[in-house]
Amino acid sequence: MPTTTRSSGRVGARLRATSKVLPEHARAHNRSLVLQHLFHEGPTSRADLARATALTRVTISDLVSVLIAEGLVEELGTRPGQRVGKPAILVGLRGDSFQIVSLDLTDEAQIRGAVVSLTGEIVGRRTLEVDGRTGEDLTDLVARFARLLVADATHPVLGIGVGSPGVIDEHGRVIEAPNRGWYDVHLADVLTDRIGLPVQVANDANTAALGEFTYGGAAAGTLVMLVGLGVGGGILVDGIRVHGIHHAAGELGHTTAVDDGLPCACGRRGCLETVLATPALRRAVEGKDKKSADAGLAEAGRVLGVTLAPVVSALNLAEVLLSGPPDLLDGPLREAAQETLRERTMPAVSAGLQLRMASLGQDVVLLGAAVLVLSAQLGVS
Repeated sequence: MPTTTRSSGRVGARLRATSKVLPEHARAHNRSLVLQHLFHEGPTSRADLARATALTRVTISDLVSVLIAEGLVEELGTRPGQRVGKPAILVGLRGDSFQIVSLDLTDEAQIRGAVVSLTGEIVGRRTLEVDGRTGEDLTDLVARFARLLVADATHPVLGIGVGSPGVIDEHGRVIEAPNRGWYDVHLADVLTDRIGLPVQVANDANTAALGEFTYGGAAAGTLVMLVGLGVGGGILVDGIRVHGIHHAAGELGHTTAVDDGLPCACGRRGCLETVLATPALRRAVEGKDKKSADAGLAEAGRVLGVTLAPVVSALNLAEVLLSGPPDLLDGPLREAAQETLRERTMPAVSAGLQLRMASLGQDVVLLGAAVLVLSAQLGVS
């Protein structure tokens, strides 16, 4: 089984080196290069792996031998149709060798969980009612639920990934998640100690962004807006997840979007969440005919477009993905937001800009949580 360790740093690259590269870091980096190539490109010969990664053939041969011994990689025979020279043996990632347990804590009413293969196939699901639990009681419930899912797995579990609302640092510490009653909770460490498997925890919107990037084909410059009881955003720039100095990058839900708007749970008025969260959108269409309901959704879309325009311009994003109820988001709201973005950004920014629904639907956080584990344990995303 591959070595399992807690993530020791944030997902992303530093602009300036701050320490020398140690031999063990180089080995981990090279291992990640090989697994990343096999994950995205499929079965490859050792010679092609050496060319693709710029590593020597001896290094590739040693790495592949270790990965085969760990059960992560397997030999698949020769390339079909090859006739000239010594036949090259293909090696490929064993997608069924390990499984990942994923938890989605986005919904206040229930926890959603899944057992996921390394290639993103959901092979088992569970849900569990929260029944109003918060704080330590909720932590206990999450731990028990995770154990049930581990028991459901049909292959060794590589790790556990958790997508949760709140401000969460790169070590899986929940700095604050008021609706969950979590303040300065080292959730990843607590769950790791209780379950005995490595656990990765990240903000649910950031997790959704990783899921779309790895399994949904999102562009390297993407903002994922997760719309539910609250509104969060996960940002990828040049394929790197953006954290921010206080680990709150993408928290657009509590940006003031409407002057003198409705009161927000955060204590301010007119936050984007008071307009775009699912309960607010339901109220905007409740009891109205289609024309009036569409007009209400379009107005919410215009507010979203106004809020997003400076973000899209500052980061020169390729696309914005909406994840939430399609009956509310995918129609007048999305179309109005797209048009507002075009009106409020330079043509050089908005040309080709996509505003679309996330491709992974309700599974976006679950699959993103699997990517948290893939990234921490295998260096793959």
